[in-house]
Amino acid sequence: MFTGLVEMTGKISGRSSGALMIAPSKRLEEPVIGESIAVNGCCLTLEKVTPSGELVFHTMAESLRRTNLGSLPVGARVNMERALASGSRLGGHIVQGHVDAALRVVSLARQADGDLELAIELAPELAPEVVEKGSVAIDGVSLTVVRAADGEFAVRLIPQTLADTVLGERKAGSIVNVETDILGKYVRRQLEIAGLITPAAKKSSSGTVTMDKLREAGFI
Repeated sequence: MFTGLVEMTGKISGRSSGALMIAPSKRLEEPVIGESIAVNGCCLTLEKVTPSGELVFHTMAESLRRTNLGSLPVGARVNMERALASGSRLGGHIVQGHVDAALRVVSLARQADGDLELAIELAPELAPEVVEKGSVAIDGVSLTVVRAADGEFAVRLIPQTLADTVLGERKAGSIVNVETDILGKYVRRQLEIAGLITPAAKKSSSGTVTMDKLREAGFI
């Protein structure tokens, strides 16, 4: 489990069959072979650390297909976070490292109020799980949704995020990894089981949920 607070960046230094090599921006302290590390929000297993500090991860074909790790070229920078240690502060939100979709950036632009806004296409199947003021992980970074409508959602990037992550390098057309909030997924699943949303409702932001139905199902 992760928090979405990026600890360092890294540069893809090589690829081979089933392996991804990354040179981190700083040497890992006491790395453990077999530990989980989120790379652009995708949970990978550390297989080897070279004498120079390069990290070698096993990468399944499924991971490369469902994330941007399969398309990023050698030399591309990535966000990295080690798994949450017991007793540590949960400064972001609960991030599993299980990417839901690799989605296209619509724009990265300065707004009239001076904030930098990153807008991303919103896949219909994920729309019910992305809500205004809710949490979302983009390339492994925990961010707050400022709007979600009309086939896209947006977040704002503060200077610290720009300094510590690679999100500032994204532009229209870039592909980013998106993981929605696990809490929203469980709520959605329970509503489905209770029959409070229908298959048609799962494809849009509208549904058949009413206060009476929520009360009958024991949610309130």
